[in-house]
Amino acid sequence: MLTATRTKIKSSLMTVMSSAALKAAKGLIHDFNEVEHLQVSKKGPGNFVSTADHRAEKTIRFELQKARPDFGFLLEESGEIPGPDPHHRWIVDPLDGTTNFLHGIPHFAISIGLQFENEIIAGVIYDPIKDELFYAEKGKGAYLNDRRLRVSARKELSDALILTERPYKRSDETENFSLICENIRPHVAALRQFGASVLDLAYVAAGRSEGFISPQLAPWDLAAGLILVREAGGYTSEIKGGKDPLKSGSILATNAYLYEPLLKILQK
Repeated sequence: MLTATRTKIKSSLMTVMSSAALKAAKGLIHDFNEVEHLQVSKKGPGNFVSTADHRAEKTIRFELQKARPDFGFLLEESGEIPGPDPHHRWIVDPLDGTTNFLHGIPHFAISIGLQFENEIIAGVIYDPIKDELFYAEKGKGAYLNDRRLRVSARKELSDALILTERPYKRSDETENFSLICENIRPHVAALRQFGASVLDLAYVAAGRSEGFISPQLAPWDLAAGLILVREAGGYTSEIKGGKDPLKSGSILATNAYLYEPLLKILQK
């Protein structure tokens, strides 16, 4: 049973977004329990698409469109779908952590972000296996189920757990990723790669990790997580300090104390 359905959400926007995620999650849980029977086709190196992705995306799109019929979409599987309202756009990843999912590893999530013009104003990330609903709305804070979230208070890099995500596409960024890890590893307590970047960002917001770094991600990997980290009191930027990670795909997300020390290492 999804106990997150009992979470008390006052905002009508958050209700719409969380409801869409929870409905899609029911199908994902069913498919995860039957993962060996899924029809799987390759979408690219290290990145697979399953029937579960498409079912979840269809459910989310239906629920969001029913509630906000004029908003456009940017969907991982279906791409860009403009709406009559040119200012609002849903950014959706119906199943982040697909490779984990297909191997029976219970670490994956649904992610829904809402973009107004060039700014993410709301986000929901739902982990159906752990029944954890992370959500945030601009100016209203970040939450996990009914608990207010704050980023970690650790001040020393030597105590920090930093999460990372390797670029999916083989390019110069793959080499950059290796250099990033080599440069950071001596300064921190540990580096981890869990394979679900939306949950990595949610964990930074929840104070479970002190930072998340990746040189190349898609908008649906970042949208909901960006506002979660910011509303939980954290900092986000591109790896070299630029201000538009959603556009570039380069992301550094940390608590307030470790942003500058990590940025200095990355800028070298």
